[in-house]
Amino acid sequence: MYCIVDVETTGGVKGPARLTEIAIFRHDGQQVVDSFHTLLNPECPIPPFIRHLTGITEEMVQDAPLFADVAKEVLRITEGAVFVAHNVGFDFNFIQKELNWLGYDFFRRTLCTVRTSRKLIPGYPSYSLGKLCRSLNIPLNGRHRAKGDAAATVLLFEMLLQHDSNGIIPRVVSSVDEQ
Repeated sequence: MYCIVDVETTGGVKGPARLTEIAIFRHDGQQVVDSFHTLLNPECPIPPFIRHLTGITEEMVQDAPLFADVAKEVLRITEGAVFVAHNVGFDFNFIQKELNWLGYDFFRRTLCTVRTSRKLIPGYPSYSLGKLCRSLNIPLNGRHRAKGDAAATVLLFEMLLQHDSNGIIPRVVSSVDEQ
């Protein structure tokens, strides 16, 4: 099992920045079998740069659930699955930080689609999600929004699975104790 995840935030992982949106697609290695998506109220201002980048405004999140309201669902949908993201350290560490603040331990094996793409489909000028999707003709609707980026990462992940004739993906999945 895999969970392809993308988050939008008010800033970087370090410090007080909070989540503003989360999307998770649970994947059995063949297809998406479950999903979860919501805007989140970060309980703090969204910086102008982030508002411009994501299009997420304070008005959009004022009535959204708090992360505490969805934490159990995040734990449920990711349980027993490899946590997959494009630049996995960012998304994983952010969710781990939010869960730690609520008193939950959060450990999952992880897979980075940036690093895995470089191994399985080398030679592209950029491995940023937008440019790689453009190069591979993967539709990316809703750039810099969690659901759009996560849905594109699902398609990229499926392409990587198809290209993995030598079984690289199981070998590049981090173990829990590597985090």
